[in-house]
Amino acid sequence: MPTFRKLPERAARAPGLLAVARERMRTRHLALRTEQAYLQWMRRYVAFHQRRHPRELGAPHVEQFLTFLAVRRKVSSATQNQALQALLFLYRQVLGIELPWLENITRASSAKRLPVVLTRAEVAALLVQLQGTPWLVASLLYGSGLRLMEVLRLRVKDLALERGELIVREAKGGKDRVTMLPGALDLAVRAHLARLRAWYQDERRRQQPGVSLPRSLGRKFPRAGTQWGWQYLFPAATLCRDPYTGLPVRHHLHEKAIQRAVAAAVHKAHLTQPASCHTLRHCFATHLLEDGYDIRTVQELLGHADLKTTMMYTHVMAKGANGVRSPLDRQGAAAPAPRPGESAPPQRGGP
Repeated sequence: MPTFRKLPERAARAPGLLAVARERMRTRHLALRTEQAYLQWMRRYVAFHQRRHPRELGAPHVEQFLTFLAVRRKVSSATQNQALQALLFLYRQVLGIELPWLENITRASSAKRLPVVLTRAEVAALLVQLQGTPWLVASLLYGSGLRLMEVLRLRVKDLALERGELIVREAKGGKDRVTMLPGALDLAVRAHLARLRAWYQDERRRQQPGVSLPRSLGRKFPRAGTQWGWQYLFPAATLCRDPYTGLPVRHHLHEKAIQRAVAAAVHKAHLTQPASCHTLRHCFATHLLEDGYDIRTVQELLGHADLKTTMMYTHVMAKGANGVRSPLDRQGAAAPAPRPGESAPPQRGGP
């Protein structure tokens, strides 16, 4: 079986193949992370088949690669499906080849797992270990039910402080939605905006580059990146190069900084659950359902397209399995535990 390794972009045998693929993805306005993931799978596919051009390969070779991922690499079903979508894009959109139905793929197992949900006391113990920007980001994760990247991509114009709302732009699936801004964070957010405004004015005096913008907006309004409303709520400390234009811009804070801070807070709070940034979003949904809010309302706040996705939180509520009361609870308390020095009562059917 061929070895599986990641090769640089020049490993593709056909010159310009990945460049054409990148151009086709940008023409279809795919997200930058989707573009990067697809290109990575295309490189791995070419490397797996000894750098042969994809035109020389077909459906059996795609099936062999995907089976290798499931059997030898033990990837998840989501990872295998992502690799499949990348190869379908390569053949259909880049090479203009329609693959026949793939029937001989060994599918990666798809396990249904319940989300990790902390109690309210555990959430409080976690947040108290944070301070500064990580605390504010984590508080928005829990208080507004946002995904980590949704918080980091917030801009000043997305805050409606007087209405207590946040506008989430281009969330998962390219959809916008409105969610709550907790009243408990109002003063903290206003103080953060005051500090951000002073920093922004200093940036303009020093004629620093503006923030990164959506591609079409940057072409239509090139000065929007230096306007106050378009500033990131959590900007990065350093400049970077825009992947589309190559010009220096300021991006939002990197997600790794918040992930590391939350991981350290979980350790300091001595939590037994393997909590992460996304755990706070799970806690937001579960605690709202425990408070009696309608599941359709929670679905809208989370931005779920399917109600079944929101339904999973009903299985981890603090009201028992699906809210069912055990018959043992109806009969009264269970038999008392034996006192020290006493033997336990014999069990029926025991030795």
